[in-house]
Amino acid sequence: MDRQITAIIVGAGHRALLYGSYALQHPDQLKIVGVADPDPIRRRKTAETFGFGPDMCFESAEALAAQPKLADAIINGTMDTQHVPTSIPLLERGYDMLLEKPFAVNEEEMDRLVQTAQRCGRKVMICHVLRYAPFYTAIKERLLRGEIGDIINIQATEHVSYHHLAVSFVRGKWGNEQICGAPMLLAKCCHDMDLIMWLKSGIAPTQVASFGCDFQFDPAKKPAGAGKRCLVDCKIEEQCLYSAKKHYIDHPDRWAFYVWDCLEHLDHPTIEDKIQSLKTDNIHGRCVWDCNHSVVDHQSVLLNFADGATATLNMIGGTAKPERNIHIIGTKGEIKGVFDDSVFVVRTIDTPSESGYREEVVDLKIGGDKSGMTGSHGGGDLRLVEDFVRVLQGAEPSVSCTSIQDSVRGHRAVFRAEAARKTGTVQPME
Repeated sequence: MDRQITAIIVGAGHRALLYGSYALQHPDQLKIVGVADPDPIRRRKTAETFGFGPDMCFESAEALAAQPKLADAIINGTMDTQHVPTSIPLLERGYDMLLEKPFAVNEEEMDRLVQTAQRCGRKVMICHVLRYAPFYTAIKERLLRGEIGDIINIQATEHVSYHHLAVSFVRGKWGNEQICGAPMLLAKCCHDMDLIMWLKSGIAPTQVASFGCDFQFDPAKKPAGAGKRCLVDCKIEEQCLYSAKKHYIDHPDRWAFYVWDCLEHLDHPTIEDKIQSLKTDNIHGRCVWDCNHSVVDHQSVLLNFADGATATLNMIGGTAKPERNIHIIGTKGEIKGVFDDSVFVVRTIDTPSESGYREEVVDLKIGGDKSGMTGSHGGGDLRLVEDFVRVLQGAEPSVSCTSIQDSVRGHRAVFRAEAARKTGTVQPME
């Protein structure tokens, strides 16, 4: 039960390295013994961080899969369109896998990956880290105890801040569906869709409808005087809310792992280096209205379930403050909370009382819940890795466990919601 699990990182980007950091904190539980990545700088830095030699550095997942099995597991943090092509040969080689979300970008490859995992008898855990955040885990436990009865409706909202929207979904890697392979709902909100399916205790959705568009960053709305690059030819940069200077020079550390990855060949890039990159080839120096942007900046989804319950998910990009909200209404009460505050309220029907209900406020910040093993995503990241290690050691999975089979329903709902949005129809789920 306590044996050390060995793992190889495939795709040495921000997410995989964060998951791998569990090994630095708990070396008796997890050891990173290799890396596969086409970038020689990332291979070298990963080897230096985790202390293995060049013989365990590979240029690709295919090169790694061509070797005999060299570890217990893979931590796959490749880009979305690479998840299935890199995973299949490694599953066939005999590795278990921690796989970043979304684990597929269409239904066909999703089904192919699931079938491969089943055929090879491999464990694949999907990185739906919000299930592991103490906020959502505590809510799930309340539901399992039946405190609010049977769920009638779930209302989930995700407010994506203006600076997160710009860095990831306008200027960044996920701004164009044809390039990244994933629509906004898949890249950003497959977490939220997964949570809805998980909270509904496995009851199947039957129908989905969806609406949304690119409201704010349509090139037709580009302001007069705006240029192609904020620090080169923009006449309104000082007034613009999306100025690259304001976002990335005035706040150089806020999204450093995205914005400055083009400078990773420099050990200590200066502000002057960063300004020059924004003026030349850094994608984050572009005007937000001139980024070949094709994904939505807001979207609403409506789900109908087999038991008659319903759910809504509203993603709104460009908000002043980032925030996730959840409101679950049951036959005996309700749970309502704000993830970013780690606070939720449980209200239950109380007919004798004057108000008609009892109310309990649950504040998870009391006692330092967000201290210690946090990572990010409200403390979910490294708790996910801990559960993955425990499962491979033979322990029972936690209530949050995200096997590949558990994640299929949420992904399929995203694919069908996108079909509904693009065609203006209600899509069946089965």
